[in-house]
Amino acid sequence: MAAPAPVREKPAESMPAGAPGPSRRIGAGLLDPQQLWLALPAALLKLNPVTLARNPVMFVTEIGAALTTGLAIAHASLFGWLITAWLWLTVVFANLAEAVAESRGRAQADTLRGMRRQTVARRLVGWQPGAGSGSYIEESVGAGELRRDDLVVVEAGELVPGDGDVIEGVASIDESAITGESAPVIREAGGDRSAVTGGTRVLSDRIVVRVTQEPGASFLDRMISLVEGANRQKTPNELALNLLLVMMTFVFLVAVLTLQPMAIFSKAFMAAAPDSQALTADGVTGIVLVSLLVCLIPTTIGGLLSAIGIAGMDRLVQRNVLAMSGRAVEAAGDVNTLLLDKTGTITYGNRRASDLLTVDSVTGRRLADAAALSSLADETPEGRSIVAYVRDKFGLEATVPGDAAWVPFSATTRMSGVDLAADASRADGGARRLRKGAASAVAAWVQENGGTVPAALDVCVKQVSASGGTPLAVAEQPADGPARVLGVVHLKDVVKPGLRERFAELRRMGIRTVMVTGDNPVTAKAIADEAGVDDFLAEATPEDKLALIKKEQAGGHLVAMTGDGTNDAPALAQADVGVAMNTGTSAAKEAGNMVDLDSDPTKIIDIVEIGKQLLITRGALTAFSIANDIAKYFAILPAMFGGVYPALDAINIMRLHSPTSAILSAVIFNAVIIAVLIPLALRGVRYRPSSADSLLTRNLWIYGMGGLILPFLAIKFIDVAVVQFIPGI
Repeated sequence: MAAPAPVREKPAESMPAGAPGPSRRIGAGLLDPQQLWLALPAALLKLNPVTLARNPVMFVTEIGAALTTGLAIAHASLFGWLITAWLWLTVVFANLAEAVAESRGRAQADTLRGMRRQTVARRLVGWQPGAGSGSYIEESVGAGELRRDDLVVVEAGELVPGDGDVIEGVASIDESAITGESAPVIREAGGDRSAVTGGTRVLSDRIVVRVTQEPGASFLDRMISLVEGANRQKTPNELALNLLLVMMTFVFLVAVLTLQPMAIFSKAFMAAAPDSQALTADGVTGIVLVSLLVCLIPTTIGGLLSAIGIAGMDRLVQRNVLAMSGRAVEAAGDVNTLLLDKTGTITYGNRRASDLLTVDSVTGRRLADAAALSSLADETPEGRSIVAYVRDKFGLEATVPGDAAWVPFSATTRMSGVDLAADASRADGGARRLRKGAASAVAAWVQENGGTVPAALDVCVKQVSASGGTPLAVAEQPADGPARVLGVVHLKDVVKPGLRERFAELRRMGIRTVMVTGDNPVTAKAIADEAGVDDFLAEATPEDKLALIKKEQAGGHLVAMTGDGTNDAPALAQADVGVAMNTGTSAAKEAGNMVDLDSDPTKIIDIVEIGKQLLITRGALTAFSIANDIAKYFAILPAMFGGVYPALDAINIMRLHSPTSAILSAVIFNAVIIAVLIPLALRGVRYRPSSADSLLTRNLWIYGMGGLILPFLAIKFIDVAVVQFIPGI
């Protein structure tokens, strides 16, 4: 038998990264200024009162703008026309925020529409698994005619006509238009990678697909609706905030209407006050009251609220996550228990070599050489990892001539290896046999071949097992001597780098992480400790997952989890945030309320952070909106009634030029601040993982105090500019 080629030295290579890196802050894409211009026509169309009635705050503002327009026409004045122009701009800027948010997904929607073109489907009638070609009928129909449970056949080069599950065959499929990934994916009957999406292209082989979609409700249809923001339903928190804004608007509306008698009274008594005569001129009183109403009601958050919700969904789309509803995104922000499957989420999913333990006087290099040579023909992930570990750790590159006798792994022997012939070029050039496998099987092989099993083997095996790893023994038999044990390879589930830091961030956010695995408790605990999760559920069955979710929810917690198999469907449906993998079954995707197009289970951590960013953005801008109204009170109220009630002069801290310039400056600021905040509403307030108390404190200081101080400075600046450029105002 030919001898193996010599083992060559090779520089060590680092293990490729395949997991999320260190924690990062969650933000969003920047706003292209050109988007504002492109979205302007859509913003103008939204001036339709029927459309604007969905936003009560801006609807009242539009009515006010219409009233001031009529008053400005009936009683023409520069002041009246300026107020009217800025009130209309207030409504347009609010519509522009929503229009820009909706337009950001149009490019992707157009791409998806291109995929949704009508394709011809080859529907099978009377087909049964394994049936011959003469036992069923194949008919050509339009993809739009397909119904749930129809069977279609798709071959290489053809488009999948609708969403479904592969029930026969295996094929390579191009899903790049859906996921953005150019690499094809494999879909096959059975298992958890059987789902296919309508509009994707089969690259090889032939599959039979059972259609799972209803007409007009395909995966692409839902994606298009999502990315455009069409038919978006408001979330519970958004509805609650809308109700609050409506009530505040109603209260201020009633308050302003009751000022009309006071305005008439004031007109009689303010005639002697030169600074106030402009406010009592014909038609101006109505304009002033409308201005007061618009500045009192929370127009800032009212104009941005819808854009914030749409932008939150858009941030998920940017990360290739399809949310079935805004409620799911919002719920993600309130999650406080996160269930994570061990395999593929916390660990790489395949056991990898992590250490070599020698016995007796065997050197580490000798064990490494034997372990690598005996694994060269092992195409399992474990076998390849041993070869890579030896190369990286010891700088050894093992090659074996083609006439070596390979011993494949079998369930009977529970070993694999290689038989090598003598090689005179090697220091240890005699023929030898190498075996690698389960410790008990290798020990039996050593005894059968005249060797003895050292007690150190049992020590090494117990050491590896106690740490949650899998021990593989390595043995060698020279041609002229008994077999001997060289040592043990420590295989372990390798925890993805950076996860411990991510879990620590989640803990600071008040989120409890639970690892779910089918491993035994010893292995589960070892991995849980290494990953840094808060708890684990070992030997978990689908029923155990469901029971755990119900238990957490009964304790008042919101639960998020990931899954891809049919057996995950009950738990995904029960969870408040259920993220199904796109590679998974249709049952899993239908049960969850989100679908990850990249099928990256760790993305659930990002989803939770995006949900929290949505809630924080909404809360921060609400605080800013309410706070900046206070400054407008200080600008308008003294200007309107200071002549009648001199005591109001005490709150006239801005000392604006005149009553008319004060009111105009407040109205201008009210409009401009909406436009200024559009990028922030779309990008979202930058999220930093921390406790709820610290987040609240930070946002109150930044957005509460900022909303209180900024308007004083801005309104004063606008007043100076107005007086400078519009003399006599």
